[in-house]
This record gives sequence, C-alpha cells and structure tokens, in this order.
Amino acid sequence: MRALGDGRGEPGAEQGRLSTLLGLNDHLLEVYRTVVARPGWGVPEIAHHLTMAETEVRTCLDGLAELSMLYAPEDSAGPVALNPEIGLAALLNRRESEIRAQQAQLADARSEAAELAAVYSAHWGQRGNLSLERLDEVASVRARLAELAGQARQELMSFMPGGAQSREALDASRPLDERTLAAGVRIRTLYLDSVRNDRATTEYAHWLAGLGGEIRTIPSLPIRMLIVDRETALLPADPKNTKVGAVMVRAPGVLAALVHLFEVSWQQGQPLEGVRPGKQDGPTAQELELLRLLEAGSTDQVAARQLGVSLRTVRRMMADLTGRLGARSRFEAGVLAGRAGWI
Repeated sequence: MRALGDGRGEPGAEQGRLSTLLGLNDHLLEVYRTVVARPGWGVPEIAHHLTMAETEVRTCLDGLAELSMLYAPEDSAGPVALNPEIGLAALLNRRESEIRAQQAQLADARSEAAELAAVYSAHWGQRGNLSLERLDEVASVRARLAELAGQARQELMSFMPGGAQSREALDASRPLDERTLAAGVRIRTLYLDSVRNDRATTEYAHWLAGLGGEIRTIPSLPIRMLIVDRETALLPADPKNTKVGAVMVRAPGVLAALVHLFEVSWQQGQPLEGVRPGKQDGPTAQELELLRLLEAGSTDQVAARQLGVSLRTVRRMMADLTGRLGARSRFEAGVLAGRAGWI
C-alpha cells in the first residue's frame, strides 16, 4: 500500500478500521489524505504522488464527493477537502443501525436455539429421568450409535447376537471402526459362535483384529448391547423386536451391572482364531449351550434365535448329540448328558 503522511507518511491504524467497518476503499482514504495534505493539487499531481492512474484518481474523487468528504469544482482548480465528520457521521450512523439489527437477529437466534434445546431435553429426558433416553425410530438409533462411537474416548464394548452379520452392515461399520481405533479407543466385541461359519463376518473380524480390535465368540448372548466408556449403554427397547427402538442408559448402578455382565461373558468367550476346548467326542461350547437351553424349557425356535443359527441347524445338532450319547429320545439324551457331566 502506498504510504501517506503529510502526503507520504505511514497510514494510521484508523485507516484499516474505517475500511473494515464502513467498507471504504483504501484508495479513497489515500486520495482524501493527499487532498488534505496537498491543497491545490490537481488530478495529475495526486496520481503521480500515489502512483495511480488518473482515471482511478477521478473515480476516487467522485466517490469522496458522494460521501460529502470533499468538493470537486468543475473548473481546473483542485479538489477541496471537507470536514470528514459530515459525511462519515451519516455513514457511521447507517452502519451502526445495521449492526444493531444484526445483534437483534443474533439475540433472536440464540433464543430460538435455547428453545430447541429445551424441547430436546424435555423429549429425551422423559419424566425428568435424564439417566434414561428412549429412541423410538431406527434412524434415531443409528444416528445415536454413530454419535456415541464418535464420542468414545476409552473403550467400546458390545454384544452382537443374531448370528452372521450382512456384508453391507459390516462394510458400513468399517469407516467408523477405523476412526475409533485410530483415536486410541479400545474395541471389544462378542459375537455368537455361529459366525465362525460365515465368511463375511470372519473376514471383517480379521480386518478389525489387524487394526487392534478384539473379537471373541460365545455360544449365546442375552441381548444386543453397546457400552461406551463404561458410562453409557445402548440397549434395545424390546430384545425380541429391535425395530421398536432402543433405550440409552446412564445410571451408574445399571452401568456397573452391564459392565460386569460383559466382562464375565468376555472371559467365557474364545478368540475367533482360538481352539474350542472340549474332550474327545465331547460337546462343543455351542452344543453345551443348546443342551442348557433345551433343559431350561426353550423351544427349538428360541434356541435357534439365541444361538444365532437356523432351526434346521438346531435340529441337526440335537440329532448329532443324541446319536453320540446313544440315546433314543431327547429326554434320554438329557438324562445321559447329565450323567456324563455335560450339563
């Protein structure tokens, strides 16, 4: 920027402030300062002094005249500077009015934001219970899952019942899991043993393990669950129908119980690459769980859902167990399994 003073000094900080606040072109202020410092100069002298084109100087003079900051006579005489308080006062008043209007709009926006926050709190903190939040729609559940995973700072622990996951669902979770692990968050996930026979799930598990995630499998899981930093848990509102929504729990007592449930289940689980323990010709952990479920009175359909396998698989497993025990009926198989110490 060309310097000015008594025509050439360094421009003051007020020049920048005026340009910013009033939107004045810096060239206007330079020309005005020159006219003040060099009365009687015409366009050629001003242009030479400021290294500007004469057409540019004339444009600036016209602009200053419109602002009532100088008088530009029609004859050959040079422009005459006027007191800037006259023109700038009107410009400042107009700008002040604009700022006040913007402040009023900002205040209205803040009020609306506070009102929306109150509505949100009233909706999610039903009956004043801020430790329990109900999510009624699948879209809300998915959004909150992503939000919770993004907010995690220490650990994500989850139960994933239901058997094999779809390839689309697994692929959709990869970016979020990758960002979470990159942020230093520990991920521990328990699947059902039945996923060991699913290629998409095992490929995903190996990919996750390669990034530092931990996966184990267990014969059955009580409920779908996600625990974030041991402070928040997301559970289905109805374990038999996940489409009806979910609940988010923050109550410390409930969280302590859920974390304990996870840790006990985790200790019982086996790494996906691990070898299932068992005696020669003895039952696998999945088969033992099937026997326990049937002994407790579960139907084949319920057992299949708990194990994450098909009804056909449950019946095949039971037929195999009956044959290995040398039993002629399910009842006799249960008796013989008890005698063998299986259950």
